[in-house]
Amino acid sequence: MIKLTDCGIFYINGEFVPETETFLEDRNEAYKRTIAYSVLSAHNNGAPAAAGMPLNLTFDVLASHDITYVGIIQTAKASGMKKFSVPYVLTNCHNSLCAVGGTINADDHRFGLSAAKRYGGIFVPAHQAVIHTYMRECFAAPGKMILGSDSHTRYGALGTLGIGEGGPELAKQLLNRTYDVKYPEIIAVSLTGRLRKGVGPHDVALALIGAVFKNGFVKNKVLEFIGEGIDVLSVDFRNAVDVMTTETACLSSVWKTDRKVAEWLRVHGRESEFKPLLPENGAYYDGLIEIDLSEVEPMIALPFHPSNVYKLADVIKYPHDILSAVEKEGRALLKNNSFSLVDKIDRGWVKVSQGIIAGCAGGTYENIIAAENILSGGSIGNGEFALSIYPSSTPIYNALLKAGMLSSFIEAGAVVKTAFCGPCFGAGDTPRNNGLSIRHTTRNFENREGSKPGDGQMAAVALMDARSIAATARNGGNLTSALEVEYEEYNPRYKFDSTIYEKRVYNGFGNPDATENLVYGPNIADWPEMPELADHLILKVAAAITDPVTTTDELIPSGETSSYRSNPLKLAEFALQRKCPDYVPNAKRIAADRDLYQKTKQLPDEYKRALAAADIRLLGSIGIGSAVAAKKPGDGSAREQAASSQRVLGGAANLAREYATKRYRSNLINWGMFPFLTNHPFSVGDVVIIPDIKKLLTDGALEYEAAVISGASVKNIVLTLEPLTDAERKIILKGSLINYYNENK
Repeated sequence: MIKLTDCGIFYINGEFVPETETFLEDRNEAYKRTIAYSVLSAHNNGAPAAAGMPLNLTFDVLASHDITYVGIIQTAKASGMKKFSVPYVLTNCHNSLCAVGGTINADDHRFGLSAAKRYGGIFVPAHQAVIHTYMRECFAAPGKMILGSDSHTRYGALGTLGIGEGGPELAKQLLNRTYDVKYPEIIAVSLTGRLRKGVGPHDVALALIGAVFKNGFVKNKVLEFIGEGIDVLSVDFRNAVDVMTTETACLSSVWKTDRKVAEWLRVHGRESEFKPLLPENGAYYDGLIEIDLSEVEPMIALPFHPSNVYKLADVIKYPHDILSAVEKEGRALLKNNSFSLVDKIDRGWVKVSQGIIAGCAGGTYENIIAAENILSGGSIGNGEFALSIYPSSTPIYNALLKAGMLSSFIEAGAVVKTAFCGPCFGAGDTPRNNGLSIRHTTRNFENREGSKPGDGQMAAVALMDARSIAATARNGGNLTSALEVEYEEYNPRYKFDSTIYEKRVYNGFGNPDATENLVYGPNIADWPEMPELADHLILKVAAAITDPVTTTDELIPSGETSSYRSNPLKLAEFALQRKCPDYVPNAKRIAADRDLYQKTKQLPDEYKRALAAADIRLLGSIGIGSAVAAKKPGDGSAREQAASSQRVLGGAANLAREYATKRYRSNLINWGMFPFLTNHPFSVGDVVIIPDIKKLLTDGALEYEAAVISGASVKNIVLTLEPLTDAERKIILKGSLINYYNENK
């Protein structure tokens, strides 16, 4: 089904030739023949791109949703922004329920509208569209680049390189700065063959994720989709595969464009934006992924990661063997023996509580139609199983309504809802305790279904394609593959109605109004002051995580905390709540030590003893900060709060073997924290002394000698950094991106 080739590859006359087998051309020129190179080079701040060299990128459009845009605008405003210098789309698809915190969701929306008016932005009201569907419909086109403050910023099927990053990177763009990253490796993804009826985009995406995530094959690289297999896929199908490439840990993605993309843009009133994108003959790639679509079958990602992929047929045939193994893994991850999957087996069937088809991955027009084709004329039954359908934009909702598709769902017992991202991150359709939800959404991390294990409430999500979800629904919640269902395919032509947005979306780009006042709700708070780097740094470990990977959901929970993301101090109270409940009080005690030292200039006794044990004398200013130690932190969401919540609690560094994503490492830097690398095993309470850290950072050092005091033992280690840009070093020196820009206004 999927074959990986981990070596240089030339693409010659439609064939892939390993680098060791050809002397056609030096790769130093051939890499320029990829689609990705043409797009990256065109956005490299006026300079041609070069392999192995830094890129300084400027983007065509920015996009944020209501969990992130308040903090971004506050950051840019504090850094001197006067107007949005690039089209900036503010959607309201995450905090749309006002489920917690009273009025604060709607207050954030009112702030967003006032900001769009003051600075010249584009404001998409709640329930109109999920962020990525709106960007596909209105902005993505061949050759463009879009930066979004959501990790699933992916528009590669339309020829756009989309990158999801933390909020400070968008603030930089609003301040006319660049996005700086080393030129990435480009991996060819060759699609061949033709899909079987009943196999959908989530099946293809999950198969890909399962093949490449755990081995890091595409981490921080760009996927370039080519091959004749693309020709038989609709653009809707391609979009639904492409958005899931985020879960491979790649940096971005781009697909070849063809007449189907041209037609898609024509339907959306933007045919003039089409241009063909194809690799040139002799293009060089750093690796190859080959996917034979004819061999792809329905897949399922079991809890608690999109890469925990199995063939659906195997789970149905061998439920006890597979579910018992996943149950064991889940209990170890959650450190909770109440997590259960085996009890879902009933008379040979895997019983499911709930089905969801939603968001940027599942809520597309053709995806919902495919589910309707399977469910039409049937019933989800009158038992526990429930099914919710979320079309991902009002134009899609309206087209489905006019085609008579939504009535089929209602007649079958399903519920049709408006555009909302909640089921993707745990803010809607929470199943019962110990329930199992199958979802065509983007993620199935723990608590992404909205449960609260701390309160004795625990459920789980498995990811599946809408087609097999519909087949399961038709079978009353018994896990069923779409390959086992007979159905007729009917796909009415899609008609996009742009007047829906014209009547409701505020478009003020290019027309900022400085007389428009920002409207602040009572929950919206400014960022607290963050100290500059001292001459020396003493860290104390406030949390030590031994899991193989730590997600941003574990660093700062999603779902119930999302409403507080406009208030940095309130949000920080939730940091590491599920993974390390003692982290917040630990970090606060360390911050109190820092404050006492700054006030009295007398180090607390614990730090004096640590210095004496390590036989270290420090002359000059001393900084005290907390640290999070983990093996591989930062997988998943782009949310900056995973780092900023540590910072506002006094965090100064992470100590990790590696970082799961480039975006999390960037978030640490932009909030003035060191992304240190080390293999040393830390425990909570360890003290780490790093002498002369300010001078070393100023001089561009990548190695930092440190002493670790753990109880009565002292060990000297070396902490390392991956190379930093000049701007990144200055940001850490100043203590945050805001401080750095305030000095350089």
